[in-house]
This record gives sequence, structure tokens and C-alpha cells, in this order.
Amino acid sequence: MTDPLGTAGTSAPGPAAARRAAYGWRGTTPRRRGGRRAAPRRGRRMVRTVLALTLTLATAACGTYAWAEVELNRGVDLDAYGAGPTAGKGTNYLIVGSDSREGLSDADVRELRAGGGGGRRTDSVMVLHTGAHGTVIVSLPRDSWVTIPGFHDPATGKNVPPAKDKLNAAFAYGGPELLAHTVEHNTGLRIDHYAEIGFAGFVKAVDAIGGVRFCLDRDIKDEKSGADLRRGCRTLHGREALAFVRQRHQEAEGDLGRSANQQRFLSALAREAATSRTLLDPSQLYPLLDAGLDTLVVDREMDLPELARMFRSLRGSGGQVGRVVMPVDAVGLPTSKGHVVRWDTARAARLLRQIREDRPVTDPGGRGDRPPHGERSAPAGANPGPGRNAHRR
Repeated sequence: MTDPLGTAGTSAPGPAAARRAAYGWRGTTPRRRGGRRAAPRRGRRMVRTVLALTLTLATAACGTYAWAEVELNRGVDLDAYGAGPTAGKGTNYLIVGSDSREGLSDADVRELRAGGGGGRRTDSVMVLHTGAHGTVIVSLPRDSWVTIPGFHDPATGKNVPPAKDKLNAAFAYGGPELLAHTVEHNTGLRIDHYAEIGFAGFVKAVDAIGGVRFCLDRDIKDEKSGADLRRGCRTLHGREALAFVRQRHQEAEGDLGRSANQQRFLSALAREAATSRTLLDPSQLYPLLDAGLDTLVVDREMDLPELARMFRSLRGSGGQVGRVVMPVDAVGLPTSKGHVVRWDTARAARLLRQIREDRPVTDPGGRGDRPPHGERSAPAGANPGPGRNAHRR
């Protein structure tokens, strides 16, 4: 019988042939169509690409850090008035917001309602303490009635004896060194590091990270600072953020209320600035450092790793930071230097002793009759490591 298909003598296709036919192979030379043998090659290419990208980012980040180390203004000598008090436990940072208008044009000053006047004055003064029981920020009202230790006035060439005055007068008379010396003299706390930022640096730093998410429990409208904010949660950008931290006329407790607001915003800013996206991406890191370095002034012993530790401390453990306003018993007290804030002697002494001995802070601070809204004691359990007091012992 004739075989019309020409299959006579041909055996049925085996399993291998069937698999080749199923995968679209023809003849004896297989063609890969997404076969398994191509996967290792693509995997190696992907690994090389990731490694190259990581190396590029790391190199760029290292270059950015190296540039910032050189540019960092370490102009403050904390030993200008001697060794200071005996070192306690933990680390104390003096954080100052100044009303320096360096870096602002006349138009900027008008837009930000930064006012006039020359020189630098303190707009906020805080002591950030880190230790075995976490982080606590203590605000020192700028109108605090304190003793300014004796100092040499270079403007007159005379030695000025110790005298009672407002805390921010120390900054006006002798800059960061006299301010730090005054804080040490009145609190008994050794100041290990100093960090100061002016108006321009603050605004640019907030804008560089795309603003700070912040929640308000009421509307705020203040003509002097320019604050015009609605209740609720929103992203505050540089100009709005500066207006918020400067306003005090809408606060029931005036300067004490403003101090509490400044603490809250500073912690929020630190949390936003310390995100992995910002720290690892040079395109985000460079604008942030460049913005802050414009008006950032630190002490001689401060370097970028120490500055990073300070920002991590501001974030706290799990976002928890103890916020305290120095306990006071009188606000608007009339004196020869104007109206001042007087500390509550007994409560202030107890608070400062707890900080010096690195114990949990139990006093929320503020007015004795009504503590500022939202304050709480320092969290327990976080341990940011040993203090860095060695350079001043």
C-alpha cells in the first residue's frame, strides 16, 4: 500500500521531540524564547546595575559630606570662659534660633516680616539632653530673668561685672560664647555642643526637604509674624513655618506657648530631615545641607556625625521626645530691664538636677498653675549612647 505521507518506516516522535515541538523548536538547533538558560545572564546584568548605582550614590554622598565638613562654620569656642561646670551624665546641646537676617534680601525681610534691626538676637533657646532615659528638650524663655556673669566688652574695652538681665541680652552682649556661659552659670549644666541657625537657613532648610507635615489644633492668625494658618494637618513650607514658630501674640501663655510650639516643630523637622530618602539621596541631601549651612553656626568640636546624632536625638526613640519649658512662677514681671519671666526656683532646681544626673524628667515645666498643653515627661528606655563630654573635662 502506498504511503501518501511518506511516513513509512518512521517511528512515533519521542518525549524529547514532543517537548521541542511544544516549545516551538525546529530542526536540531534550538532557539531560546525566554528559556531558563537566559535568566542567569539577565540576573548578573541586574546585579551589576544595582552595584554601579549604589557605588555612584555612595560616592556622591561621600563627596557631599566632605564638602559639608569643610563648609561647616565651627566658630564658637565653648571654653572661652573656662571649663564650665563639672560634667554630668549624658550630652547637652545648646540649640539657638537667632533672628540673624544674613542671607536675606530686603524683599525677603519684608515678605518674611523679619523686621529690622542689626546684629543677632536669640529668637529661641533650648537645651537638648540625651542620655540613658532618652531625649528631653528644655526651652529657656528668652526673657528669662537670669544673672549674666561678668565679661569683657570689646566695644568699650571695659570689664562688665555680673548683673541681672534677660537671657537673650547675653547673646546680644557677647554672642554664643557668653550665652552658653550664662546658661551654664544659671543651670549648672555643662554645655557640650552648640548649634545656631538664622532665619534664612531655617526657611531654606524647611523648603529643601519639601516642607514639614504638621498638625494644628486651632486657627492661628498673627499680624506681626505673618502667620495665617487653619486648624488641621498640612505641610508647612519655609515661610509659613517661620511665621508659626515666631508667633506668640495668639498664645495664651505668650512666650511660654511659643517655646512649646518651637519644640514641637523642631522635632517634626528633625524627623522629616532624617528620612532615609533624604540621607541616602545626594540630590536631596545636598540642598538640605547647603540650605542649613548658609546660617548654621556650631562649636569647634562639632562635626557632621555629631550633628547627625543631634538630629537623631531630636527625633527621639520611636518619635518620642520629652518636651519641657523651664518652670516659672511669674510672667511679665516688671524690672529695670523690662518685663521678664522668672523661674520657679524649687521646681527649676529639681528639673535641672534630674537632667544633670541623667534621670527621668518628671516635671512638665511651664507655669505652676497650668502646664503648657501637650507637654509630657521624657520617654524611658532609649539609650543613644554615652555622653561626649570628654573634650571639656
